[in-house]
Amino acid sequence: MRIRPLAAVVSLSLALAAAPAIADEDIDKVFGGITAEAGRDYGSLSSVNGGITIREGATVRQAETVNGGIKIEDRASVGDAETVNGSIRLGQGASARSIEAVNGAVKLGRDARVANDVEIVNGAVRTEAGVVIGGDVENVNGAIHLDRAEVAGHVLTVNGDITLDAATVRGGLRVEKPNRSWWSSSNKRLPRIVIGAGSVVGGEMVFEHEVELYVHPDAKVGKQSGVSPRMIDSPDAPRQE
Repeated sequence: MRIRPLAAVVSLSLALAAAPAIADEDIDKVFGGITAEAGRDYGSLSSVNGGITIREGATVRQAETVNGGIKIEDRASVGDAETVNGSIRLGQGASARSIEAVNGAVKLGRDARVANDVEIVNGAVRTEAGVVIGGDVENVNGAIHLDRAEVAGHVLTVNGDITLDAATVRGGLRVEKPNRSWWSSSNKRLPRIVIGAGSVVGGEMVFEHEVELYVHPDAKVGKQSGVSPRMIDSPDAPRQE
């Protein structure tokens, strides 16, 4: 995982919040939310305690908060969207260069675009139809559900479930061995990996620890190592007792 350590993210955010704003382009706050108005262009939006909302059609170079979510409304655009504690949501047709969160979910609306990676430590990732992600999708804990989406890179997790519903992953799929330096979950259940009908995994599927793996006969997958798949005839795979 390439997510920056929590302390580094907090330190950077505090430094940005203390810095003076540049004209009307940049908005920095310690307390309170920030709103980028519809149809306008902005530079950096930074808050320590508060959420960030980017209204429809607005363009923002960077959005960063420590405690708060980031909402990018329909057809709005942001460069790097980063939060420590909070969710990140992209509306229909919205776009981002990259998405990064420590504790919080990511939801990508219909036809949303992310040019590079979606990286989370503790949180789920869910897409609607038509989403395109140009890099990797990765987390440590939390479900990854790709619904009719396309990922140019890899999909990676440690303890999370992965469901591909008519989705395409150009790279591989990997469930990594837990690293004690990361937050660990007391939940002992196995990650559940479902490759549904119409899904494609172009690269290798590697499982570094035990998982429940289900592959639909109509899915196309590459080489698998570590776990043997069970074939399913519906996206709702049964769970082991």
